[in-house]
Amino acid sequence: MIILGTNSIKDTGYDVANSLRFNDGSSEQLYRVTSAGSDYKGTFSAWVKKSTPEVENTMLYGYYNSNNKHTLNFLSSGELYINLIVDASTAATLQTNRTFRDVSAWTHVAVAWDTTQGTASNRIKVYINGVQETSFATSNYPNQNTNIQFNRNTSGVYVGGQAGSNTFDGYMCEVVYIDGTAYDQTSFGEFDSSSPNIWKPIDVSGLTFGTNGFYCEFKQSGTSTD
Repeated sequence: MIILGTNSIKDTGYDVANSLRFNDGSSEQLYRVTSAGSDYKGTFSAWVKKSTPEVENTMLYGYYNSNNKHTLNFLSSGELYINLIVDASTAATLQTNRTFRDVSAWTHVAVAWDTTQGTASNRIKVYINGVQETSFATSNYPNQNTNIQFNRNTSGVYVGGQAGSNTFDGYMCEVVYIDGTAYDQTSFGEFDSSSPNIWKPIDVSGLTFGTNGFYCEFKQSGTSTD
């Protein structure tokens, strides 16, 4: 099947067979310890479908210590929110103007960071359903060459929660974390040729994932790491 922003299914195209259900009442999340990787570049991509929009839904959380942590989530009010804390100070904050509260449709979220860029707005880019998000209520970008610190040795990368709190409530599929490359949205999806307003997933297995990168297809059952 193809998972579409309109919650439709088509019989042609790239096949996405599995998703993972997160239940915020059980504090379920995925966790991985990282080794030393890229300090400046990376990408996160996931197809998500929220079940409870009025709670804080965390997609990605990076934690090194209480002074260095980074969050990508939907606020309880519905806006997409990015917050980077580096050395106990706020290094970046982005919050969209529009809200995402639809529980009937899948939404593709991709965030790419490259703090080596000379233009501030190019250091973090957000893509929703194949279109770059440019309207922000808050848009404080990191300084050039800010160490994002997702990939420090012994850092923790969480999918679906913040170390036990603010867990995602809903479904995720095709979860991709890239260490060392800032990919745009076309690396993860494409517009349907017959319905050009429909954004659909593509095969991502050929991407360069880097030292700490991973691709979650959710093919296995039980406690298997997939």
